[in-house]
Amino acid sequence: MKTFMPDIHSDEELSDLQLKGLRWTVNHVLKGSAFYRKKLKDVGVQPQDMRSLEDLQKLPFTTAEDLRDGYPFPLISVPFEKVVRIHASSGTTGKRKVLCYTKKDLRDWSDMFARCYEMAGVTQADRVQIAVGYGLWTAGIGFQLGCERYGAMAVPVGPGNIDMHCEMMVDLQTTVFCCTASMGLLMAEEIKRRGLRDKIALQKVIFGAERHSDAMRRNMKESLGLKDTFDIPGLTELYGPGTGLECAAHEGIHYWADYYILEVINPETLKPSRPGEVGEMVVTTLRKEAAPLIRYRTRDLTRVIPGVCSCGNILPRHDRILGRSDDMFIVKGVNIYPGQMDHILSQVPQLGSEFQVVLERGGDGKDYMTVKVERAEGTGCGGDEAVAVHLEHLISRQLLVSGKVEVVDFQSLPRTERKSKRVFDNR
Repeated sequence: MKTFMPDIHSDEELSDLQLKGLRWTVNHVLKGSAFYRKKLKDVGVQPQDMRSLEDLQKLPFTTAEDLRDGYPFPLISVPFEKVVRIHASSGTTGKRKVLCYTKKDLRDWSDMFARCYEMAGVTQADRVQIAVGYGLWTAGIGFQLGCERYGAMAVPVGPGNIDMHCEMMVDLQTTVFCCTASMGLLMAEEIKRRGLRDKIALQKVIFGAERHSDAMRRNMKESLGLKDTFDIPGLTELYGPGTGLECAAHEGIHYWADYYILEVINPETLKPSRPGEVGEMVVTTLRKEAAPLIRYRTRDLTRVIPGVCSCGNILPRHDRILGRSDDMFIVKGVNIYPGQMDHILSQVPQLGSEFQVVLERGGDGKDYMTVKVERAEGTGCGGDEAVAVHLEHLISRQLLVSGKVEVVDFQSLPRTERKSKRVFDNR
């Protein structure tokens, strides 16, 4: 069977390929993009200035604001006659971020996504049920494109419609389920509630689009009887989902460094983060034709994982997406990311994965934080007070801020097939 992994055997080979791609990208945008031409002229950079990968630092950042200001066709670097598709994601001011694709871009994306299925151990005998959105969003068509390129059977149900998902899962004996983390949890609970566990053949779930906790993953695996689960990153600006995947060793997400360069920077100083330090992911594409990215600030928070994965794959790794730099909320002068709350909740076995953070401003002008968290399934309410006190202690010790904890019934917090809202700031 064809492999979609690159023929790269050393860090030196990968670096040479990246440098060649970087020079191509700089040359390509100088010829084809008025936006990038001005940006690069302002900093005085030419393709010949890219002598090593360290010269990437000479290039200016690109931001979501640049996409907004260039609406409806930002970053376009080819004649419109070469554009065969557009995708879009929501923007910060109501205008969507529209990205263009050439035929080659779509071929590259399908190959990258097929690589994800290969890394997850999917075979051509698998039946892949797709439960993410279609339309302008990149998710549904991306999962389907990669599945068909890989040669497995695609079952494109789309988001929502739990009845149809259950029906297809039973009747078609689906083996792989692709979804958001929230949808995975919702399906796990629904399959259990309907007593369908012994009637399905599901083996693997590939999920992404939002942060997830270890507790959420355990719940999915146990309720659905899975062999494994895989975290997949995705960004519309960077083709869409399928730009990397967590391998079976679960030691981080391998990213497709032959298609883009990944940097992690301090979002305040804009300087490179120290090795292993969490920062903002910045990406530069190496082959993208229609809408290349040069040092694009994704706002996603992660860290580069040093060393070689025990699975043996040479492609580098980053940690799971821990949140977004603009998801951060401040309580009593302390910066907090929702992903930190995920991590703390995973340390308390009496609690489930679902939570809400409610922020209020009291009559005294002070900020107050309440964390509502569900009891684990099958756990009685008798120990709620002790669990709440223990969690309050963990939050205080690990986040350096106090908050009140309310333990609520299992499944009492809202479920969604899309991304769950966790933070409600009423200040």
